[in-house]
Amino acid sequence: MGLCDDLSHCKVALVIAVLMDLLGGASLLVGVFASLKLNGEECGDVLVYSGILFLVASLAGWVLWYSGNIEGLPPKKEHGHLNSAVDRLARRVSRKIFSHRRNKYYSQSNRV
Repeated sequence: MGLCDDLSHCKVALVIAVLMDLLGGASLLVGVFASLKLNGEECGDVLVYSGILFLVASLAGWVLWYSGNIEGLPPKKEHGHLNSAVDRLARRVSRKIFSHRRNKYYSQSNRV
């Protein structure tokens, strides 16, 4: 089953999203381009609206499929030596920004 290996997880959400896209697209196109009459009244609007609802529902399927395929962050061991250097740099910059803001705030409150 090499064809589905790239799809990874959440294959059911993918199938639902694709089916909703197909149903919504078909319903929308039939509602727009076909002249459908029931008891002498035009009923293409119902197909257009239902097609739009199917397409909106397919967005939920796509979001579920995409969010189900997001891989978590790799463990720290895989980051290697660079990770610890980046962490130290980020902490140092964050502390300097925080201490600068704190000193600025205290100096303004003492003036009042």
